[in-house]
Amino acid sequence: MNDNQTGKKKWFYRAGNLLFYGAILLLLFNPAAKGWLLQQLMAVGLFKAEIKKEAPANTQTPAAASFSFRDEEGAVVSTADLKGKVVFINFWATWCPPCIAEMPSLNDLYNQFRDEENIVFLFINEDEDRGKAVDFLSKKGYTMPIVTRAGNIPSEIYSGTLPTTVVLNKEGSIVFKEEGLAKYNSTSFINQLKALL
Repeated sequence: MNDNQTGKKKWFYRAGNLLFYGAILLLLFNPAAKGWLLQQLMAVGLFKAEIKKEAPANTQTPAAASFSFRDEEGAVVSTADLKGKVVFINFWATWCPPCIAEMPSLNDLYNQFRDEENIVFLFINEDEDRGKAVDFLSKKGYTMPIVTRAGNIPSEIYSGTLPTTVVLNKEGSIVFKEEGLAKYNSTSFINQLKALL
């Protein structure tokens, strides 16, 4: 009887170890699993986005910091042409777990402002194959538009870290920059964005 209980304990111990190490491997090698974990952390209040009332030290975006992008129809547009509007810019890729994790909040934010004429959303996809991004958004039921870069992007805006999110006010100044994921559909961030309109 005692040997039977010892055998059961060993079996549970081994099964527990297998599950633990399996979960670790899944998180290490599966971007979707990493994305799911990061979404859970966002849900409990980590990674809050906040537009500070005091402007950052380098708030004026130099004229050279404007850049061009290709919209969904293929037309090349410059951010300099968007002065007078708030511009929400997000750099992302389908292979980036933090990007995947923040997508639901970005889609919610976009849907809340999609009919607002004084804000423009630029979801700039960094995948080499734009089709992957289109398929990803379609499978997830996300409605945000995908744009691609049409040239170099100034380092004041994007230095290569994914995800990166930048908000420009109506004058073209940077009022928010986040390198890494954040929750953008929070009431506080939405109110801060509305205050810029």
